[in-house]
Amino acid sequence: MGPMRAACRFARELDPRGLLQRVARVQAELFGSLALTGLGHATDRAVLLGLAGNEPATIDPTAIDSTVAAIRAEKNIKLAGTRLIPFEEARDLLFHRDQMHPPGARMQHPNGLRLMAFDAAGKTLDERTFFSIGGGFIAEDATEPSGEKPPAVVPYPFHNAAELLATAQVHELSISELMLANECALVAHNTERAPVELVREGIDHIWRTMQDCVQRGMATEGILPGGLNVRRRAHRLAERLRDKNADGLCGDPLAPLDWVTVYAMAVNEENAAGGRVVTAPTNGAAGVVPAVAHYYKQFVTDANHEGLLRFFLSSAAIGILYKENASISGAEVGCQGEVGVACSMAAGGLTAALGGTNGQVEHAAEIGMEHNLGMTCDPIGGLVQIPCIERNAMGAAKAIQASRIALNESGAHKVSLDQVIRTMYETGLDMQSRYKETSLGGLALNVIEC
Repeated sequence: MGPMRAACRFARELDPRGLLQRVARVQAELFGSLALTGLGHATDRAVLLGLAGNEPATIDPTAIDSTVAAIRAEKNIKLAGTRLIPFEEARDLLFHRDQMHPPGARMQHPNGLRLMAFDAAGKTLDERTFFSIGGGFIAEDATEPSGEKPPAVVPYPFHNAAELLATAQVHELSISELMLANECALVAHNTERAPVELVREGIDHIWRTMQDCVQRGMATEGILPGGLNVRRRAHRLAERLRDKNADGLCGDPLAPLDWVTVYAMAVNEENAAGGRVVTAPTNGAAGVVPAVAHYYKQFVTDANHEGLLRFFLSSAAIGILYKENASISGAEVGCQGEVGVACSMAAGGLTAALGGTNGQVEHAAEIGMEHNLGMTCDPIGGLVQIPCIERNAMGAAKAIQASRIALNESGAHKVSLDQVIRTMYETGLDMQSRYKETSLGGLALNVIEC
């Protein structure tokens, strides 16, 4: 998602600067982890789609394959969706697997992407360097201020979990109520409608997208692309569970966890196949939060829509803490920053949905990460399949257990969420690069691709 957004921004912003009609060729260069696992993560396809003017949130998933195939077959690309120029992939999309960072870049994140536009004489018209920092977010290595508007002022700012809890306590708010007020402030200056309506509609849209993804994943069979010949399992698992229920064998008290596995795997099989998922907080960890949300909706007796709103708002607050104080990039801190953060978010969100106190939400989020510390990112073949798909199911199960532990305790706990976030980040920085989304170590090295 990050590379697609960066390429799309690069292409679309050529026209307002009077450059688009002068462009005769473009070139994209990938560095570090983005280059090492780029093919497995479909980064090549993402860059092509982005240069053609497509955004992850709006592109029709059914048009992806045909769009990429046409660019490759015809060896040209409609830049920003308007200007047709030649595009030779071997020449114009380069993977620098031996360079961790773009030369001369000030930022030192391992997911670097440099984009250049040239005129007919080969003169550089524009050159920009972006970094994919996780969850579809991008940062530009700009030498000048970007000119973006300063962030809107929110009524209840916080920068760490301690501040979040203290602010909520002073104003007698739950974490979800505090987040709702902040989100309303962020949209208030852009709408004439009641901000709370827009925020609630936005959350509902996210939830519908997650539900659609689960349903597609459960309905689809076959082999996932990429060459590992990994078979989709969510459909067969769901059918097996339905058969057990039809046969009156549903007395298994752990059957809800089997469904959580199905939900999580369905999402990540869709991700592995290039379908539409919601980054929560990343694509590679996209199955955890929706799986736990489905668990709440399907298996909690008094579950309701307000509970789901508390779930998503509280999960978002926890995700913000990791993004601001650590990282959600597997290339920077390993999978603890992806599935680990997703587990922490879902644990806190479920606790809020179930009526837990702010302290219990914070405790659940802390437990969710504490037992994911040190998790490496070592996808076989660079594909987000093994161990990623099963890892999401495990992360969802851990989130539910973390919530149950927190809800059954009312006293103080020894390790704070802020402490575990700091520990996660320091652990990630200490981790050797071959265990951080480079596919140079761990399972990626010790399992033969076949």
